[in-house]
Amino acid sequence: MTPASPTDTAGTSPTGTERAGTEAAGNAPVGSVPVGAFPADGHRPDVGAARVGAVGGGRTGATAGDGPTAVLPSGHAAVDRLEELFGDAADPANPVGRAAVLRADDRADMLAAGEDLLTGFGLGAHFVPEDLGGRLARLDDLIRVMRAVYRREPCLGLGHGAGSFMAAVNVWTAGSAAQRQRLARRLLTGGRAACAYHELDHGNDFTRAGLTALPGPDGRLRLDGRKEVVANLRRAETMVLFARTDPAHGSRSHSQLLLDTADLPATAVRHLDRFPTVGMRGVQLGGIEFTDCPVPDDSVVGRPGQGVETALRSFQLTRIALPGMTIGLLDTALRTAVRGARGRTLYGGPAADLPLSRSILTETFADLLLADTFTTVAARAAHTAPAQAGVYASAVKAFVPTVLIGAVQRLSELLGSQFYLRAGEQPLFQKLLRDVQPSAFGHASRISCQSALLPQLPLTARRGWRSATADPLPADTFRPGRPLPPLSFADLTVSAAGRDPLARSLVLGTEAAAPDDPLAESGRAWCARLAALAADASALPPTLIGPDAPPYAFGLTARWTGVLAASACLNTWWSRNGEAADPAVTLALLHRLGTHLDHHRDPLPPHLAEPLHTELLRRFDAGLTFDLDRRPTGA
Repeated sequence: MTPASPTDTAGTSPTGTERAGTEAAGNAPVGSVPVGAFPADGHRPDVGAARVGAVGGGRTGATAGDGPTAVLPSGHAAVDRLEELFGDAADPANPVGRAAVLRADDRADMLAAGEDLLTGFGLGAHFVPEDLGGRLARLDDLIRVMRAVYRREPCLGLGHGAGSFMAAVNVWTAGSAAQRQRLARRLLTGGRAACAYHELDHGNDFTRAGLTALPGPDGRLRLDGRKEVVANLRRAETMVLFARTDPAHGSRSHSQLLLDTADLPATAVRHLDRFPTVGMRGVQLGGIEFTDCPVPDDSVVGRPGQGVETALRSFQLTRIALPGMTIGLLDTALRTAVRGARGRTLYGGPAADLPLSRSILTETFADLLLADTFTTVAARAAHTAPAQAGVYASAVKAFVPTVLIGAVQRLSELLGSQFYLRAGEQPLFQKLLRDVQPSAFGHASRISCQSALLPQLPLTARRGWRSATADPLPADTFRPGRPLPPLSFADLTVSAAGRDPLARSLVLGTEAAAPDDPLAESGRAWCARLAALAADASALPPTLIGPDAPPYAFGLTARWTGVLAASACLNTWWSRNGEAADPAVTLALLHRLGTHLDHHRDPLPPHLAEPLHTELLRRFDAGLTFDLDRRPTGA
């Protein structure tokens, strides 16, 4: 492959005509599909049934720089371009196809051809805000682009993409103008950034980080200590390092430092051996040890001691984005399972026709749509209600990875005893099952997200849920094709101040529903659950909202997460602007939500399962993604 130079595309801003065309396409009703809006023929009006990369429908492993335009597209157009570049995954000659992905996985290597493709595509520009020359305007668009990468090779998604994004958002949130420009140049020219928070001794509790950056005799900060299990640490040209800058205990004892590895003396830095992993084998998890290592005077991001606050604010974007990206992995796992079940004969017919197989496939499809709906609303709420984004980010990260892992594990049941063989669809599925596991604890674990929600619960119950004048989310939050306000990093806050406009949208949406609305009864049921939660949460004493809280208190955060997910599904239905839709789909999503919250263990009833199963097979045959966007894919 001969990918284009990143400078050919990544930093180029579209012309007025091109931007207008992109916005018009993104605002059209077909830009995304509302929950339940399945056309009768099972196809999107704007894409037809052409399979990306299939015979006659595209090329195999196209070169990133060989198109007629040099302008990097946005949103859906960027996803379609990326799918075209990746080509047909089934073609054994495709350097970024399934066979190549599995060979790289066997070697525990990153797929080099995939990295070349993404660099030529200008992926780094999607992590850089528009005012710095990049393409990051909307969080939901970034998720779309990265989901296309995760569909093909999750290791590329995490190792070549998400790691740089996790590092960069800290600088966009609190960095100086010079730091922002410096990191933007790095990413726009194909460079990488590593997010160095983790130390094995402290796990996800980064507030106890032991690596120090204290003044030396000459007044310059000097690093001492180590960071471990950090993606791309050895290969990244830039790192964002979390370090203790004050020996005293307290919330202002840590800072973040933006460092270029070329500026550090080699004698003071030692790279540790790579940490091998079971899942995400290709991602190079490294470590680094500093010994009396001086750093440049302008290294501290924001004010000294602001590191924890900056992390908590920037996490609000990454905790939404990473689960949203990982939905691409489930998309491919579901596609692989359908392909395998159709090709396997049991009891004289395809395994896919057995009732249990149909149930697993259909419910997995519903789980994927549920995860996408919740994530999409949270991503859009980061634009429309940034002060409350922290709550929705923690809720998404606590809930969605668990759903994704459970869905992939259920799909593995379809392979039966053949799951352990290295033939057919099994090797790819084995890889996906391993790769999905880190999504539950990587970056932030479920318990750490619940710990972030718990202290905000009593105030939200008293101030947000019981107020008759509280504001809901703007309706466009629930309309994926509609424009959004700019993403404001400055408006991200550590606390939501007791306000919860997503829950308020549930109450007001239910009150406004017509008597014959097929979702009105579900809305009333979830409002009753919200009222019960408000009563229980209001009674929580301060002694039960800390890290040593009992299981009962953490259970309240799970109930809160369920209410938020239900509101996302219901309001996406209610905000569809009169577009034809099947309420059975939204009802199926709410049914699956109840299953995940242990409200019941019932399978989807036939009147909800059949429309979903029909749509699942239509999309599979048409080569369309299983998420809300329903774009062509060659995965």
